[in-house]
Amino acid sequence: MTQTKAPAGGADLPASIEVAWGLRERPVKGPKPGMTLARIVDAAVAVAASEGLGGVSMGRIAKDLGASTMSLYRYVSAKDELYVLMQDAAMGPPSPLPALEGGADWRAALAEWARAQRRVLHRNLWMLRVPVPGPPVSPNSVAWWEQGLQCLEGTGLDADEKNSVVLLVNGFVRNEALLTGDLAEAGAVRGIPAQEVRAGYNRTLNRLVDPVHHPSLSRLLESGTPGVRGGSDREFGFGLERVLDGIAALVDIKSG
Repeated sequence: MTQTKAPAGGADLPASIEVAWGLRERPVKGPKPGMTLARIVDAAVAVAASEGLGGVSMGRIAKDLGASTMSLYRYVSAKDELYVLMQDAAMGPPSPLPALEGGADWRAALAEWARAQRRVLHRNLWMLRVPVPGPPVSPNSVAWWEQGLQCLEGTGLDADEKNSVVLLVNGFVRNEALLTGDLAEAGAVRGIPAQEVRAGYNRTLNRLVDPVHHPSLSRLLESGTPGVRGGSDREFGFGLERVLDGIAALVDIKSG
């Protein structure tokens, strides 16, 4: 994969993001020897992984690192910046896509890209609670963006269309992962697995739905257990293939 260059000059980037890009040196002086931006970010990710994003605060991270809260602000000036760096660390750089490296068609490559993103999000569901402040600006997020665009080389789509396709697929992946996160959170509150939350919801539907007022829902319930049979992997695969079908129609139009 082509190496994405860091933004020239680091214009309009917070200092901590410039450090992540290698555009700025870490603070030369600091109140606590051995403190680094990477240590701060790793500590924050650990808290988010165990307690959710709500558990992350500058005070909590400082305590875990045995430092003062004010010392952290020498490395990251606001919690919003910390969130960006946490996401970047949790995402990591994108792995090579076999379909892309092997010269397979765009559809196989984009499907691999989507599934790779899904795996990252499912391992780090807290990431979905981070507000989206704008386009990606951190090194790994930009690298994932670049890889998504590379999947569409040779499709005949123009640059704007390729970007819109990447946003579409990314939005589908995030939405599915968000639902997974919501179910997991609901299950955690009740002390049951997310799959049981789905099953319980369907049992409730069976009590409430009747064939006269809800004929389509009744037929769905009679056909099996919606959302449980086949699991979330099947649902994701079905949805992704339909999204790719739509993109394929656009590619055919452009190439025709």
